Amino acid sequence: MRRKLLQAMTAGLVLATATGCTYKDFPRLGMPTPTTEEAPRILSLWQGSWAAALAVGVLVWGLIIWSAIFHRRSRTKIEVPAQTRYNMPIEALYTVVPLIIVSVLFYFTARDETKLLSLTDKKPDVTVNVVGFQWSWGFNYITPVDGVTGDAKTDPNLSAIPDRFKNAFPAAAGGVYDVGTPGTKNPQTGNPGPTLWLPKGETVRFVLTSRDVIHSFWVVPFLMKMDVIPGHTNAFQVTPNQEGTFLGKCAELCGVDHSRMLFNVKVVSPERYQQHLKDLAKKGQTGYIPAGIAQTSHEKNRETNNL
Repeated sequence: MRRKLLQAMTAGLVLATATGCTYKDFPRLGMPTPTTEEAPRILSLWQGSWAAALAVGVLVWGLIIWSAIFHRRSRTKIEVPAQTRYNMPIEALYTVVPLIIVSVLFYFTARDETKLLSLTDKKPDVTVNVVGFQWSWGFNYITPVDGVTGDAKTDPNLSAIPDRFKNAFPAAAGGVYDVGTPGTKNPQTGNPGPTLWLPKGETVRFVLTSRDVIHSFWVVPFLMKMDVIPGHTNAFQVTPNQEGTFLGKCAELCGVDHSRMLFNVKVVSPERYQQHLKDLAKKGQTGYIPAGIAQTSHEKNRETNNL
């Protein structure tokens, strides 16, 4: 018994070491360090869900082990032990307790999801149209830039975006863009894909559109990802609070080069961000790239048996 326990402890220590985790990483349960104002809420929900799952697991496994030991076959008696059935209090307990657990998890999930996906609590300082395509990304910076004329609300390249999002676009936003080329690497990081620049401390709204198939926009340390769906526009907001360069990727299997559909996120000071927009304008990357497939109605998407 001692030998088996020692082997189990050794195996656990090896696994913990192999993951590269430190004692500071364990409270996050595998999640990266949050880098936005919204991310701690997601981390808290993740930790709470794991704590609840661990508590339920300990209870269930404890009852199973106790039952196996307590009801093991006696060495001296061979008769069948007493059978218990139709115990209404226990059956009611088995029904009510799972309902309570699910209800509590649903409440906290719905509360946090409603808060995280709300676009009305705070007006965005920056709006970026993220365009997914096989197998890279494009970024339309929807903002006024010195020397760039145009209007994002009427630009034909952004016609796929519904008016409910366009109404929040800044006036006379000529804009600039950056777009990746599939299979190329960023010289700064060695990662494939373009670099999305964001200002620290400012609320950024991502408007997500696709040109072809379903993708998923995921900036790993933001702890937030959302599907990029052709014919449907999604959006969410974050406020980066830590400067640095972070990895982003597609989190939805989208074809043969899905694993290479990476991008970089560079969070800088607001002044450096504005300078980057001017640099894009100097390169001639003014205006917007096509956002993707236009929004379709539920009626158009509805299947029918009419021939």
